[in-house]
Amino acid sequence: MSRIAPIKTIARRELAGYFASPVALVFIVIFLVVSGFFTFMISRFFERGEANLDGFFLWHPWLYLILVPAVGMGMWAEERRLGTLELLFTMPVTPWQAIVGKFLAAWAVLGVVLVLTFPIVLTVNYLGNPDNGVIVGGYVGSMLLAGSYLAVTAMTSAMTRSQIVSFLLAVVICLFLILAGWPPVTDLFTQWAPSWLVDTIASFSVMTHFESIQKGVLDSRDVLYFASVIGFCLFCTGVILRAHRAG
Repeated sequence: MSRIAPIKTIARRELAGYFASPVALVFIVIFLVVSGFFTFMISRFFERGEANLDGFFLWHPWLYLILVPAVGMGMWAEERRLGTLELLFTMPVTPWQAIVGKFLAAWAVLGVVLVLTFPIVLTVNYLGNPDNGVIVGGYVGSMLLAGSYLAVTAMTSAMTRSQIVSFLLAVVICLFLILAGWPPVTDLFTQWAPSWLVDTIASFSVMTHFESIQKGVLDSRDVLYFASVIGFCLFCTGVILRAHRAG
């Protein structure tokens, strides 16, 4: 329990910081407005006449591409810019406890945003009889996707003192993770590469695994993929922070 207590303390402090500033509110408003617009207008929800949220989850990889790095870009960059990183590590807390605490706080903000989209679920249930198991799978996949993007952003935030640089690096890396399995890109490889190579490239993509969970199929391989991305990026974050600390 003594090892978990610092994580809880840091997570509570960071979470309070998010909601004490406009960051969380701005993110929530933008995400709700944009996701609602894309779901009902761009995806033509009412015209399709289908009781599902495919059009809602379809846009999450692209919406998160901008919004998640915006939430996490200051996670460590701001600590470095203000010179409080060294102060943080002089406290009775290990680097991994600080990393996990900060990550969980930011992930919780993203979770709150997703919970606030419940009116869309109520709407689709009112208009038809959707498979709520598939909808739950979509939300699980969305949280894992957001966590992966956030872990990437934590890593880029540890690399630099500039939040803007952190944001741009995170967007580029997350975009690569999308495009690796995006059908237009894999179709290009299919024209000249063997199928095993195309499948290997696609396996590194968040899209391949997210779409699988979105369909309501909670495969352990997909969960392991997202857990591996999160774990690897947080590990790299720790390596980077230790290097700064030693330097």
